[in-house]
Amino acid sequence: MTKRTTLAQLASRQGLVLWATALALAGCASAPPAPKKPATKPASRPGISLAGLQAEGAGREILMYSLSLLDIDYKFGGSNPEAGLDCSGMVAYIYQNAAKVKLPHNAAQIASLARPIDNSRMRVGDLVFFNTLGKPFSHMGIYIGDGKFVHAPRSNSVIRVDRLDNSYFAARYEGARTLFD
Repeated sequence: MTKRTTLAQLASRQGLVLWATALALAGCASAPPAPKKPATKPASRPGISLAGLQAEGAGREILMYSLSLLDIDYKFGGSNPEAGLDCSGMVAYIYQNAAKVKLPHNAAQIASLARPIDNSRMRVGDLVFFNTLGKPFSHMGIYIGDGKFVHAPRSNSVIRVDRLDNSYFAARYEGARTLFD
């Protein structure tokens, strides 16, 4: 081999080494984050606006936490947003984080701790209860004002906003209760 051939071979080997190094480094780069799963169901029903909701004090914190959980998957027995939430798990999670109030993970037990109030006295953050399973206090949600509530309705759905005058919920409504003074 001549000196010229050796230099050409060396340059070719360096090019291959650089190319292989670049390829290996590209393989070590982290993959882009997976896109967030698009909501398959709307968090609020068509025609339900969330504009203009207002609250003060603890009610404001409860409202903010409630709205931040929209579109989180329902999970029976669920008690945190990462795994999913059911209705009482959602309420317990929100009250613990927004108002530092520890509640049981059971709608009927929460109802027994809360004081019944007239619908005309409901404030943002009060609790609304329904008989959806043929037994009292089998479902619940958090009142967010303007006749609307946030709840985790059932399997294969997400946390969403509904109206109290919705025909399904109005027929099963058991009343409002509060944990506020």
